[in-house]
Amino acid sequence: MTPLPRPEVILTHESDLDGFLSGLLLQRLARKLFNSEVPLQAYHYNFWKQRELRESAAWVADFNFEARMDKANWLVLDHHSTEATAQQAQLMHDSNKSAGLLCYELCREHGLGSPELDRLVHLNNVADLFLEDDPDFVLANDYANMVKTYQFWNLHALLKGRIESLLNHPLLEVMAVKRRIEDPIGLGWSRENIVALSQTIGYVDTVVGNTNLIVHQLLEKQMTPYSVLITLIRRGNGLVLASLRSRKGEALKVAERLQGGGHPNACGATLPRSVRTISDGVTYLKQVLNPTVHHGAPLNSLEDIFASLAVKGS
Repeated sequence: MTPLPRPEVILTHESDLDGFLSGLLLQRLARKLFNSEVPLQAYHYNFWKQRELRESAAWVADFNFEARMDKANWLVLDHHSTEATAQQAQLMHDSNKSAGLLCYELCREHGLGSPELDRLVHLNNVADLFLEDDPDFVLANDYANMVKTYQFWNLHALLKGRIESLLNHPLLEVMAVKRRIEDPIGLGWSRENIVALSQTIGYVDTVVGNTNLIVHQLLEKQMTPYSVLITLIRRGNGLVLASLRSRKGEALKVAERLQGGGHPNACGATLPRSVRTISDGVTYLKQVLNPTVHHGAPLNSLEDIFASLAVKGS
């Protein structure tokens, strides 16, 4: 059994069930190994890329491995594609497993497995890897949607660190009702409300339903000519988040242009703070993603975009 460094902090992805589960599992493992409560921090992709990595020891989950993370006494568990290689950090990487599963396998090595966690980790794995042929696919997406709907830190406070409480949680009934009633309505609406951002990228307006499943159906049933579909959500703190989906790996390259990341067909990005509304977000994306609109350097803020439009209109 490989000895693990004692972390100063545990770092994970804030936006989804995989990051949520990974962070709490690693926090539990650190508690057992070192008899201390290691602080947990969660980030969206954009803020993660901007964060300085000053800690001398840390555990990281559900962020793609980068050269800046290759530090002694750093442990990284992830499944996203990466071109970096680990020379100093301990890297546990498997593209066929969710980050949550990688963290759980490490937990089990130290006696922290249970039937409840087995089940929960399986459901997370199905949802995060979007394993459509798995019999638990629909239920797994209800679990994933619960984190999307109620958000990372709200659920963290609600569960008080006891991950098993998420299994068969009463809020799943809400997710099931939303799926049965809202998803068909939302699919019909979204199908009629797709806006071109470029020749290959479309913005999907959503009003109700599980956005991920709605977009999945639009792509799978070829209801749209666009190979990449983007949805936007405005958080209570004013940030506008973009979620990108595709079928043949095109989404990730688009997300990286927006300073985001994730999986080839499922990824995300946080738009600049100058983007304050969904309408602002659509304007920003049209400018950044459509090369025919501007020919200079990429526009980095909404003010840049509006200034550019003003000049062109004068």
